[in-house]
Amino acid sequence: MGQSNINLAALIGSRICHDLISPIGAINNGLELLGMSDAREGPELELISESVGNASARIRFFRIAYGAASDQSLGRAEVVSILSDSMHGGRLQVAYGPLDPQPRWAVRMAFLAVQCLETSLPYGGRIEVTCVDGRWDISGHSAKQSVDQGLWGLLAGKEVDELAPAHVQFALLASVAPDAQRKLQTDIAPERLSIRF
Repeated sequence: MGQSNINLAALIGSRICHDLISPIGAINNGLELLGMSDAREGPELELISESVGNASARIRFFRIAYGAASDQSLGRAEVVSILSDSMHGGRLQVAYGPLDPQPRWAVRMAFLAVQCLETSLPYGGRIEVTCVDGRWDISGHSAKQSVDQGLWGLLAGKEVDELAPAHVQFALLASVAPDAQRKLQTDIAPERLSIRF
């Protein structure tokens, strides 16, 4: 996929996320109004509320990971909030290290790397995101891994015959790295997986 196609796909991703966040926010507002009224609370409302919260968190994550990138800065509080909300209730914990605002394109790459690690750590674990002197390291720590060598090969510039939608983050990260003038480096160890750029 050429650079123009990547940019077009990112704009499509941004548009979809932008258009979905409003109705989900409206549903959430409606649930809050129901909570303030005499409406009986029950498992149904709890399930709807939890589902809306999960959908909203994932869309916020996808908006960064799959949306259009720029040099606009994202503050630590916003990034930590998005990561925390999108991983809430899951098997993975994510620790985001950078204290200063970071450019959106770099956070986008970090989010894609987090998704690559999430795919490879289906039994849970901890992901640490660090940035020192502009060099990013996203590492996953777990005693149990499920590493698909073909998918990880994509990060090294290799081709795969077929790519499932659930694994698009590997191809996209490999495609956007050259645009950001970054080279991806990976390390696969028994209890640690790392993606650096």
